[in-house]
Amino acid sequence: MPTLLNNLEGKILDRVSTGFGELDRVLGGGLVNGSLILLGGEPGIGKSTLILQICDKIKCEGKVLYVSGEESAEQIKLRADRLGINNSDILFLGETDISIIEDDILEIKPKLVIIDSIQTMYADEITSAAGSVSQVREITARIMRVCKENAITTIIIGHVTKDGNIAGPRVLEHMVDTVLYLEGERYFSYRILRGVKNRFGSTNEIGMFEMRQEGMVEITNPSSILISERDDNPAGSVIIATMEGTRPLLIEVQALTTPSVFGLPRRTANGMDFNRLTLLIAVLEKKAGLMLGNQDVYLNIVGGIKVNEPAIDLGVIISACSSFKNIPIAKGTVAIGEVGLTGEVRRVNFIEKRIKEAEKLGFKCCIIPESNKKLLKENYKLDIIGVKNVNEVMQKCGLK
Repeated sequence: MPTLLNNLEGKILDRVSTGFGELDRVLGGGLVNGSLILLGGEPGIGKSTLILQICDKIKCEGKVLYVSGEESAEQIKLRADRLGINNSDILFLGETDISIIEDDILEIKPKLVIIDSIQTMYADEITSAAGSVSQVREITARIMRVCKENAITTIIIGHVTKDGNIAGPRVLEHMVDTVLYLEGERYFSYRILRGVKNRFGSTNEIGMFEMRQEGMVEITNPSSILISERDDNPAGSVIIATMEGTRPLLIEVQALTTPSVFGLPRRTANGMDFNRLTLLIAVLEKKAGLMLGNQDVYLNIVGGIKVNEPAIDLGVIISACSSFKNIPIAKGTVAIGEVGLTGEVRRVNFIEKRIKEAEKLGFKCCIIPESNKKLLKENYKLDIIGVKNVNEVMQKCGLK
């Protein structure tokens, strides 16, 4: 029988800390008992390393069952020794048959189950190969049923396609409670853990880690890390304030302009959308009068971080102009703002959080849209410069 919603009582969720404050932040406070979590990421990004560290950090909470269909016990043991894993409650099972895995889960009744990876598991009842749409759907449904009925938290590791999406049917992401993506350039040390679905918390949080020899190390103050190597003040470099979820990050943007050897100038963007860069270059040519038609333009977001929000536009414009004119921007300057096609500097959200992050790290000047400046209610220790268009930006930065 249906029940009135008002008559139902809200149950306080029982959570277990993962041992990583950054991961707990993304999950909304820790692992919810009986929840099903899907973790995706490119090969070699650090998924198995992070999971193995979680298994070690939840000591005294109960047994942990690590089910691997990809690596042998010897390989897992070598990684565990390298990471200094020392939890006597971790059990390893090298198996891909879901029937055997279900029986072992029911017998052991662990606190946490790791499935590495869902694409390697199979059910005899399904005739298709492991990793197929029907296999992945069936395996996930059976794991979910066993773990929900017995309040066992389960983390499933999933492969991703070349487009960066979880391989297999889209229904996989609908079935689980939480979907996490571990992002980052493989040859850079920084990793971002992003929640794209969370039934028990917000999806506007990210966790930041650094991959080191001893494993994943959480970064509690990412802004200071990302700009730590910026000692001098070269032309073509400026600091931007971007938002990752609800967290402000200060990141360095570098631009390099150089005369083109060939007739067609090159445009290269690392860490931002290439089409956005070409659009901003066109705005500089049309509205600021910069002759970039014979210049190669290279842009880099330092640290291997990928930024997609339009609030970095102002920093891209300033760094490109600074490199072209070989005039460095005053040290201690942060640029925030979206640039439109007509050259106007448009308002951005979370401006107070961005300014406070810059203030906390000792910056002296913040260039923001004039429309944002009018709405500021607090007084800040750093100078706030409001700008309306790209020409005004060039003048106030000493580039005109």
